[in-house]
Amino acid sequence: MESALVSDDEILLFTERAFHNAAKTSNTMKMLDLISKGVDVRAKNSADRTALHWAAGAGHEQAVKLLLEHDVPVDEEDTFGMNALLLAAWFGHLRVLQILVNAGAKISCQNKDGLNLLHCAAQKGHIKVMEFIMEDLENIKLDKVDKMGKAAFHLAAEQGNIEVVDFLIGSGCQHSLKDKEENTALHLAAKNGHTEVVQKIVETGVDLSDKNVEGFTALHLAAEGGHLDCVKILLEAGCDVNAQTEKGMNSLHYAASHGYEEIGRTLIDVGININAVTKQNSSALHVSVLQNFSSMVKLFIECECDLDITDYRLQTPLHIAAEHGRQDIAEMILIAGVNLKLQDKQGKTSLDVAARGNHINLADMIIKADRFYKWEKDNMNSDSDSWMARHLTFRQDHRLETQHIRSVIWRLATKYLKPNEWKKLAQQWKFTEAHIRAIEHQWTESIRKMANADDTSPKKCTTM
Repeated sequence: MESALVSDDEILLFTERAFHNAAKTSNTMKMLDLISKGVDVRAKNSADRTALHWAAGAGHEQAVKLLLEHDVPVDEEDTFGMNALLLAAWFGHLRVLQILVNAGAKISCQNKDGLNLLHCAAQKGHIKVMEFIMEDLENIKLDKVDKMGKAAFHLAAEQGNIEVVDFLIGSGCQHSLKDKEENTALHLAAKNGHTEVVQKIVETGVDLSDKNVEGFTALHLAAEGGHLDCVKILLEAGCDVNAQTEKGMNSLHYAASHGYEEIGRTLIDVGININAVTKQNSSALHVSVLQNFSSMVKLFIECECDLDITDYRLQTPLHIAAEHGRQDIAEMILIAGVNLKLQDKQGKTSLDVAARGNHINLADMIIKADRFYKWEKDNMNSDSDSWMARHLTFRQDHRLETQHIRSVIWRLATKYLKPNEWKKLAQQWKFTEAHIRAIEHQWTESIRKMANADDTSPKKCTTM
């Protein structure tokens, strides 16, 4: 239902349109003049709205009374199933609501979505209207649900109206009632980040482990929505931090998927399983690498997560970084130290994946890391460990002090070595066969691309 009624009166006669407009502005003199000239007071626009709909929705008491005196049907519904009584409740016009009730309006009415008077008032936060409905009207069911299975309590919690939530709790509503998606009011408040409402509902003693049809607890929804304060309230209340959804995801997976570092840190601080995996065997680290959230990756590394967990494709987080060319993330993982020999389902290491994707710099980083790991293993008693930890990088060396040696090596490789002699040099420098294959793949792929990009080339290159 829209926040203000929208006019759609193209099917009305001129006098009928003028009558509707007069009702909207409570111009009772104009209304009486048109009535005296025989205007149809029951005329409807293309949305099936009468002048009474407009007057009631706008809260014009005198216009409503005038229309009722001229026998305008009080329960007429528009195309949304909204009548004047529901509109008065929706827009919070208590006095108009009372006038319509006294005129015999049907108080058990509901619109096409199943919203009744209490639903309308609760969703829009009209506490005075709600008090009148509950205290002065008969046969109003506090926990009646709409077609989505939502009671007034759900709607108020979803909108974050603490005053209405407090009123409904005080009136004795069911706190743990579930809608058609099996969401409780706590789920809806947590999902939308309504901190005060979450706190109020938690204080009623509801079951914090309640799950919806997808297996989400309120904590999952708060974490997914990035609502740190709601997460803290739920954790302090003792919710299960390791609860998993139907997909096997815990709250840390959702924080990781959106890059919510503070929520991730909070969950880790209270003991969430940082290495928990989904039904596709993905850890939170896999998720953060895939989504390219380097701050989350840094957090997980600092908290000593398992960097070598493999997902359903047998890919480690480094495989994923290599596949997508995530250099910053790859370097963090490489500096932390990983097993570079692990293979995915296709038998590819992370180096193979980087080379296949033509991520030249990233493949170079992996080769450097692999050579460093061997050097480190052979020099376990080195006194330079602390200095090394502070300055270690696997990126390309662009320092001025090494420019000369890099130039010499480049001239050697491009000007003086015969075809395939570079392999002998690489072997002499103890590059592995895997390193050499990756370098060769990148080099031939680069040549192929340059040849294909050259318009003067006599024929396109497809393989080298």
